[in-house]
Amino acid sequence: MAPTYDVIVLGLGGMGSAAAYHLSLRGSRVLGLEKFGPAHNRGSSHGGSRITRQSYFEDPAYVPLLLRSYELYDKLAHDSGRRITELCGGVMIGRPESRTVSGSLRSARQWDLPHEMLDAREIRRRFPTLTPEDDEVALYEERAGFVRPEFTVAAHIQLAQQAGAELRFEEPVVRWEELPGGRGVRVHTAEDTYTAGHLVVCPGAWAPRLLTDMGVPFTVERQIMYWFRPREGTRPFESARHPVYIWEDAEGTQIYGFPAIDGPDGGAKVAFFRRGTVCTPETIDRTVHDHETEAMRRHLADRIPDLPGTCLKAVTCMYTTTADEHFVMARHPAHPGTVTVACGFSGHGFKFVPVVGEIVADLALDGETAHPIDLFDPRRLSAAAV
Repeated sequence: MAPTYDVIVLGLGGMGSAAAYHLSLRGSRVLGLEKFGPAHNRGSSHGGSRITRQSYFEDPAYVPLLLRSYELYDKLAHDSGRRITELCGGVMIGRPESRTVSGSLRSARQWDLPHEMLDAREIRRRFPTLTPEDDEVALYEERAGFVRPEFTVAAHIQLAQQAGAELRFEEPVVRWEELPGGRGVRVHTAEDTYTAGHLVVCPGAWAPRLLTDMGVPFTVERQIMYWFRPREGTRPFESARHPVYIWEDAEGTQIYGFPAIDGPDGGAKVAFFRRGTVCTPETIDRTVHDHETEAMRRHLADRIPDLPGTCLKAVTCMYTTTADEHFVMARHPAHPGTVTVACGFSGHGFKFVPVVGEIVADLALDGETAHPIDLFDPRRLSAAAV
């Protein structure tokens, strides 16, 4: 008979590995279960880099969580001995009325975040790799930069195991159920059956299958990340010269990108934001086709003309998106005494990974958290779907 744990964590990607760490740090007996290997590339927590920023155009309500996440990322790097973040600066570019610019400015002003507003001429002067149109502007944030997703997951796994967590990889979960009387949960995997007092579900793109009784519609989308070798060499694209960026055009299409962070053979990464195709983890096409790469080349041609040289590689990942593009973090509405969920991060969640781990541990162990998470209540979505 498998032992009884305090908490079982389903999914050990970005959010699940952070949850396992924070739960273990508080003395809980933790079992973590993962369908694939550690820091794998089959879901959403891969790709070498993710943007981190504080002037958050999505909603100013995220800013307190970002400030805490920055603190926890620093602690994670210190405790694990890994270089996880780099704050190389970032620009949010578009027309003044665009969501990218106006939303970023709103958050910066509301929370008194250090920032500068740059006109097109100043953008070109400071960052010669970028060629905005004359009517475009940018919010520049010095404390923007990038985090390393694989390093982040590996660090949380390392520290969770050091704190006593039992983490099992290549062991997919088949189903789970609440025990009679709400006395805990039972989890069935391809290998065994386990019981625990509480269940944490961090399923990523598997949310539609594992959380069918939550009443929340999720859309899983295939996304593509590209790495190009700049035409004039990588020196102008090094992180000391080239910022991270999110760039919105007149039609509302956004791209985001990074410096060349892995040397001349790594190239500079760029991707469309929210221009994916609906898929499932089982049906996703992981082949990137020539017409898709050419579409990115055309989009870059007038904006970052030195970038689209040789495409060194292109890989897919998945967004799991809610109807309003805000997260889901709460006790499960149908199982509030035994199940906590963290999912639906809608393509902008990785910068929050360590604070999500802290929040999930709060919810699982105490039933509440001091962090502001009202925006992420799943009942807002299930009610809207009725």
